Amino acid sequence: MRTRNARTLVAAQEGLKFTKYPTWIGDKLLFLDVHDACIKSADLSGTVEMVQSLPYLPGGFGVLANGDFFVCDAWRRIIFRWKSACQTQLANLNDIARICLGDGIIDSHGGMYVCDIGFNYLDPLVDPAPAGTIIHISATGQSTIVARDLFFPGGMIVNESASTLVVAETLRHRLTAFDIKSHGRLENRRVWAQLGDDINPNGICVDREEAIWVAGTGSFALRVKEGGKIVQKVRSERPVFSATLGGPEQRHLFMCTSVSRDPVITRRTPSATIDVIEVEVPGIDC
Repeated sequence: MRTRNARTLVAAQEGLKFTKYPTWIGDKLLFLDVHDACIKSADLSGTVEMVQSLPYLPGGFGVLANGDFFVCDAWRRIIFRWKSACQTQLANLNDIARICLGDGIIDSHGGMYVCDIGFNYLDPLVDPAPAGTIIHISATGQSTIVARDLFFPGGMIVNESASTLVVAETLRHRLTAFDIKSHGRLENRRVWAQLGDDINPNGICVDREEAIWVAGTGSFALRVKEGGKIVQKVRSERPVFSATLGGPEQRHLFMCTSVSRDPVITRRTPSATIDVIEVEVPGIDC
């Protein structure tokens, strides 16, 4: 396994609180600063700009081909569509989502998949349970549960042919795959990669060889092949929570890092950074 070190693109001195859901659009990296309740951007020089302040704690985030945003209100379990700084409600998921909306990803038809974590992970008195779901929201706002019994579903990828969705099951230490069918349905559930008990996969992204970069709670990102073989490791100085491929040729691996994910700590003492490294295999064009 090859091991390399990332460099810091956006330093902790910029005051980022806790960043997730990075997405490369045009010539910039867009991401949620979750604990600062806003969308921000960074370019390859490390310059950070505010894109949109949000009136709620955001969960999943996706960018449509026309530049509109899908953003989840995590705890109220509502999906909003943002266009030119104006938001409209796309879907209210209170009838089918139990607790908190997490990661999301845009599908090939202008809809979105979003995860419901399934239990209150912030409450130390609540036992973790494999009650997570994936919900599909169509472009017109119709919502359907398409996968159940996931153990803390985290990041998702859709492969280049839009035929397969893979989700990180953080507390099962695995990546789980589904075939994508008509109307966003998911079938043929299977283990894509079973990882070690010390690896808690969270944010993930896919490259052109259909290997998946996995970020978890360790100070690294791992490039994993189907079946679970780890072929590359990129180290950071802090825990890595999300990763994506972008840049002019899709060869920059961006990693969202933070010393803590506790909102009290991150707001009081911000430590989040965005790290970057150039890799050999590019990402896919979304």
